[in-house]
This record gives sequence, C-alpha cells and structure tokens, in this order.
Amino acid sequence: AHGELTALLVAEKYFHEKAKTDGTSARTTVLIPDGAHGTNPASAAFAGFKTVEVKSTAEGMIDLDDFAAKLNEQTAVVMITNPNTLGIFEKNIREICRRVHAVGGLVYLDGANMNAIAGMSRPGDFGADMMHYNVHKTFSTPHGAGGPGAGPIAVRDFLAPYLPTPTVEKVVQDGKELFVLQSPAKSIGKVRTFFGSTAVLNRTWFYLRTLGAEGVRRATEGAVLNANYLLALLKDALDVPFGDRCMHEFVASGAKLKAEKGISTMDVAKRLIDYGFHPPTVYFPLMVKEAMMIEPTETENRQTLDRFAEVLKTILAEDPESLHHAPLETAISRPDEVAAAKNPKLVE
Repeated sequence: AHGELTALLVAEKYFHEKAKTDGTSARTTVLIPDGAHGTNPASAAFAGFKTVEVKSTAEGMIDLDDFAAKLNEQTAVVMITNPNTLGIFEKNIREICRRVHAVGGLVYLDGANMNAIAGMSRPGDFGADMMHYNVHKTFSTPHGAGGPGAGPIAVRDFLAPYLPTPTVEKVVQDGKELFVLQSPAKSIGKVRTFFGSTAVLNRTWFYLRTLGAEGVRRATEGAVLNANYLLALLKDALDVPFGDRCMHEFVASGAKLKAEKGISTMDVAKRLIDYGFHPPTVYFPLMVKEAMMIEPTETENRQTLDRFAEVLKTILAEDPESLHHAPLETAISRPDEVAAAKNPKLVE
C-alpha cells in the first residue's frame, strides 16, 4: 500500500507540474477494475484522486467497452493488477495501455502478482509507467504477522525527477565511484523517515543474485504449475467460475456449497486449521461469491499439494453442523475478530 501511495503521489505531482507549464487542466480521477485489491482505491483517495470503478467481463478481464466509456481527459492513472486477482493474465493489456497514453494518462501496475510473470514478461513492455513490487510475495521476504513489508517502486525515466527523497546515486569523484544521497529535482519529499525495511530489501537482492535470471524464471514456472495442478485436482470438488487454467492462483466459489449444504467458505477455512493448513484468502475478490483464493506458490512440493486437495475434499464431505464450530482442535474456536480488532485487550 505504501508503494501504491508513493507512485500515485508521484503521478499527482507530475500532473500538477505539467498543468503549470503547459496550461492543461488538472486530472482528477483514477480508474480501477472491480476486482482490484482494496488498497488501490484507498491509495488513490489518499493521494487526492476520485476513483471510478471499471467492470469486468464474464471471463474475468477488464470490460473494454466500460473502460472506454469511463476513460477521458480527466483520467490521471489507470491502476491494473496483471495477472489480476482472479489469477488471469489480462490479454488486452497493451491495448489498455495504448488507450490510456492516447488521452495523456499514466498506467500503474499493481505488482502484487509479479510472482506469476517474473522472468517471463516485463510490465514496461506492456506499457506500464509505474509499479510496485511485493517483495514478500515475489522475492522470498517474510510475510507473516503483517510484515515486515516493503513495496519498492519503479517508474519510467520522465517520472524519476518526482521520486521521494533521498535517492542513492552513483557518482565518480577523483576517479573513484561513490554512492551518495541526492534529492530528485521535483521530489514529492519523504514518504518515510528514511529507507524503511532495508534488511528486507537486502534479502530480496541476495535472493535475486542467488537465483539469477534462469532461477527467477524457474520459480515463476513453479508457481504457475503448482496453481494449475491444484486447480486440476479441485475443480470437480469446488466451483471455479473463471476457467480451467490460471496463472499463480485461482479463485473458487463456495456459493453452491452454501446453498446446497449450508457450508460457508469461512467454515472450510476454519476447518483447514485443524488439519495443519493455513487457510487461503477468503471472501476476496468481492466479484466472486463465497470466494476462496488458492495460491500454493512455487515452494510447495507435489506431496503437500496432494495432501491439501485430499483434506479439502474430506472437509467438504463432513457434517455441516460440526463445521460451523471449526476449528475444533485449537485452544479457542471463533473469536469475534471485529470486536478484537476494535477493542483489543492486551496483556504482557
């Protein structure tokens, strides 16, 4: 989210400066697909933009007709996740970027799903102008307990003068190469006190240097293969509304299960804990009823994937009434999570 916000602040400053020099009107809106991560509209609002939702097609991709109807001279940025949150690669990505650029707008790529394309394709070749990387998801850094997170951003060269300060630049002084801190000419200023989670970023660098280009590509192939293997094992047990193939993840729907057996996606997720599995993301994206987003990543072996599919099928055959009370083997079952977040009672 900090990466998104930083990139959008760069875009805001860019258009502000552009309006001063060439007399163009201010750009006020950001277009966001209906399946986007929730942080996308939040970041846009923080950066001072109005958000406009773009509908998806029955295939789970951006509806080009709805997109065309909402794209205009007021559009500052179009935020796209590619592959999207349904685990589908946006086949019209180049045409979308071309249209945005034709009206003078910028394309922001949400890099949360880069683990599906790293080493395979480059967002700059799609036409993206700005993006962030989820280093915790794509490049091995820790993810648990909400962090420590870091969302480094990349921008095209014409946006570089607006990057946050300070930046690290390599200079030559007295015949020696030195690294110095500099402030970009039209910087948006500081986003954080300083560099944030530098240890996390060091880990990313070591990971990339260890794997190399071929290793990164193989990791991506593993993520996509694992997701499709699991999809093939589960598509007869769970309804998967958006096709028989996916990238790094797929989204199943428990709507039919709930209607026929009274078993909710939350029941299934909680019961998985009893079998030793961390539940997948549930109830997102919102466009899928009773959604269960399943993303095995490149690190799981075939035995674990087989076991997960076997357990999931076992749970679907269990007594619905007992599932309502899952997890059954933990110290506590289902605390009121909303109340816990709003009124935490913490003891040392």
